[in-house]
Amino acid sequence: MMYIYKHSNWPKFYWDQETIAQILVDVRHRQGLLLGKMNALGFSLRDEAILKTLTLDVLKTNEIEGEILNPEQVRSSIARRLGMQVAELIPSDHYVDGVVEMMMDATQKFDTPLSDERLFSWHSALFPTGRSGMHKITIGNWRKGDKGPMQVVSGPIGKERVHFEAPDSSELEREMKLFLEWFNNKMEIDAVLKAAISHLWFVTIHPFDDGNGRIARAITDMQLARADKTAQRFYSMSAYIQKGRKKYYDILEATQKSDDLDITKWLEWFLVCLNSALDSTEEILAIVFQKAHFWDKNFNKSINARQQLMLNKLLDGFTGKLTSAKWAKITKCSHDTALRDIKDLIKQEMLVQDESGGRSTSYSLLF
Repeated sequence: MMYIYKHSNWPKFYWDQETIAQILVDVRHRQGLLLGKMNALGFSLRDEAILKTLTLDVLKTNEIEGEILNPEQVRSSIARRLGMQVAELIPSDHYVDGVVEMMMDATQKFDTPLSDERLFSWHSALFPTGRSGMHKITIGNWRKGDKGPMQVVSGPIGKERVHFEAPDSSELEREMKLFLEWFNNKMEIDAVLKAAISHLWFVTIHPFDDGNGRIARAITDMQLARADKTAQRFYSMSAYIQKGRKKYYDILEATQKSDDLDITKWLEWFLVCLNSALDSTEEILAIVFQKAHFWDKNFNKSINARQQLMLNKLLDGFTGKLTSAKWAKITKCSHDTALRDIKDLIKQEMLVQDESGGRSTSYSLLF
């Protein structure tokens, strides 16, 4: 199999500028409009949007790998690191903190050069136990060659399909030195295109035993922050990669098995994905504005800590229907207390009982 890194001109990528020119112009224009709109917001609304975006990004980059994190732990970990005064923060475990630490270092210190030591620290943060699942792996260093070729495979044992085989471990120091020199140097290439190439290049080298996809996406976010010239993140590439996960893996495999170094189709896919990510900001802003409007409308209402907690959960997107049983479980109170809390909010016109009654009685926000 002729993988892309085996070409004699590797890694001298090229592309059809005419094919991607218009969508690149559109993306850059939309980035500018978005940053202008976000900078016009008040501090509290902007912080809320940043917190939602970063939480989404951390959750989705892990979901791409099939790992589900606790959203409230992720949100709390990010808020603490940003010094945000947010209610209902909860403790987060060391694994969540490690993933958040990597993402925050990439985006909040986007102008700091990327180095092998920095990548090693990210990798160590991702795997605090020194294991990936049940398997012990090399942590905080390039992968070794003692386990044979690094392959990306799928399918049952005995019928595996090899999607990609990474460069030999003996080539990693040279390959990564070349990549890091390119990444850290300023050049004529557009910063967004550089983000797309960075992702492809790093994940093709595949320098670690595990975590290459998440680190590639962190590098992508770092370069997009450079493109935006701000550490404030208002859109999530990972959220839209996760939505089109199969297409992501298909275009990646096709590019890595290409007969040449033409990456036009990869760049097209990346820019379309980024455009979709920019669209999502409108959804995030709608939630942020709705939450702000709700509290502005009800600023003079008398509520207790349990009620504030549950109202914020509903405003942030409560999963499923809110019942008195769920209220009691989340707030750690009795069922009778939960009912009193709910009835009080109905009386104050902050909650409304849904039409279905009986044992399935549920409640919704009243805007």
